Amino acid sequence: MPSAPMRNQDGSEGGSVELADSVFGVSVHHAVLHQAVLRQLAGSRQGTHDTKTRGEVSGGGRKPYRQKGTGRARQGSIRAPHWRGGGTVFGPTPRGYQMAMPRKQRRLALRSALAAQAADGVIQVVDEFTYEQPKTREFATFLEKVGAGRRVLVVVDERSEALELSTRNIPQVKLILASNINVRDVLIAETIIMTKAALAAITEHLG
Repeated sequence: MPSAPMRNQDGSEGGSVELADSVFGVSVHHAVLHQAVLRQLAGSRQGTHDTKTRGEVSGGGRKPYRQKGTGRARQGSIRAPHWRGGGTVFGPTPRGYQMAMPRKQRRLALRSALAAQAADGVIQVVDEFTYEQPKTREFATFLEKVGAGRRVLVVVDERSEALELSTRNIPQVKLILASNINVRDVLIAETIIMTKAALAAITEHLG
């Protein structure tokens, strides 16, 4: 059964905690992980890119010159694609990039990501954060004591304004709720710090 080091709020060691095999001990499914990351990246695209076709650009309401007798090629509009200022052919238009993925596969991908990080010793568990006021310096000291890497993911079970204010000014530290944990944030994190309550919520949801 995988385990993770247990930390107190001041960063001191407090033993270890066992992680559920059903979530943190599964075999890593690389194909589903890849699909889940692609889906998340695609879903984050705005899709607001837009170009104008010949029917949308201004001007070109009449034939520029008569059909015959000029010695030039016949033209019907100065807003045709080959004219300067004309419309764009097959240009991008607003669209959604969302990709469908079955719920079982999404959960498998998240279990695979957590299992991979647990195997690499990335996950640490803290009893709880009981900040009544913002303590950015205190939280930075905590990260230093636990040996956190550059990219840190902090997972909690419920919102805390004091904790949010304590973490938001520290570069590359992301605070999320256990209900919002996702594959990409888990995979790119060099250190994942979970509260005991968040760990229990994730285990119950994915187990």
